[in-house]
Amino acid sequence: MKTAPVNKIIPFSNVDGPGNRTSIFFQGCPFNCLFCHNPETINLCVGCGDCVAGCPAGALSLGEGRALWDSKACVQCDACIRTCPHGASPKVRWMTVEEVLREVKRSAPYIDGVTTSGGECTLQNEFLIELFGEVKKLGKTCLIDSNGSFDFEKDPRVLAVCDGVMLDVKAVEPAWCRRLTGRGPEMPLKNLDYLLRAGKLQEARTVIFPGRDAENEETVRYTARRVGGACDYKIIRYRPYGVREAYRGMLGEYETEADYAEKYALMARELGASRAYVV
Repeated sequence: MKTAPVNKIIPFSNVDGPGNRTSIFFQGCPFNCLFCHNPETINLCVGCGDCVAGCPAGALSLGEGRALWDSKACVQCDACIRTCPHGASPKVRWMTVEEVLREVKRSAPYIDGVTTSGGECTLQNEFLIELFGEVKKLGKTCLIDSNGSFDFEKDPRVLAVCDGVMLDVKAVEPAWCRRLTGRGPEMPLKNLDYLLRAGKLQEARTVIFPGRDAENEETVRYTARRVGGACDYKIIRYRPYGVREAYRGMLGEYETEADYAEKYALMARELGASRAYVV
C-alpha cells in the first residue's frame, strides 16, 4: 500500500490554481531555496528528538525512527518547527491514497479540483499517479505545483492524469540559480519547454528580488519569450515573511516594491507574455 509524507491539507484554497481547490502539501524537497516561505517542508524528520522535549503540550514522542505527532494534543504553537535543526516538521502524516482521498471527498462538493504542492510533490510521483486517478473519478481537476526538479518527459504517466503544472522558474543564470536554490537551472528550464509543447503549463512563476536588476531581467526575459501568451506568468514580489533569518540579509530585509515588480511584468508583456501580472 503506497504511503507518502503529507505536511498538511488545506480544504479550500483560491490561490493554488483556478477556482476553489483542496491543496495537498507533501514533505520533502530537493531544493534548499534561500527565500523559501515554508522551509520546514524541505527535509524529513531524522528522529533526533530535539522537538520532543520542547513541546509544551506533550504532543510529540519518539518511535519508528522519527517524531510521532498527536494532532489532538497539539496546540499549533509551532515550537517544534522552531526547534528542529534539520529543516523538518514532526507534524507529518504518512498517509495512504485512500486516506488523502477521504479528506478530498469531504470538500468535493465545493471544489473544482486538487493541487499538490510541498515541499516538492513530484518526489511522490507514483503516489500522485494513483491519487490523481481517483480524484478524476470524482470529476475534479488535478494540478501540480512544482519547482521543476522532476523530469516530466521521462514519465508521461504523470501528465496523463494531470491537468496542468504550475512551474517555478527561479533563475536562468547557473551560478545565481545555484546560490538561490542549491541546484542548477537545467531541469526546470527543460521542463518549461516540454510542458509548453505538451500543452500542460498552467502557469509560470518568477520571484523578483529587490536590487537584483541583472538577475531579475535575465530570468524574466528568458521566461517571457518562451511562455508568450500560452499561460499566466506570475511576477512574484519577494517577501521576507517566513524566510529563515540566516538568509534574509542575503536577499533583503524588505519586500519587493510593487512598482519595481511591475516594471518586470511590463517587460514580460512587451516580450509577448501577454498574461503576465504581479502578485
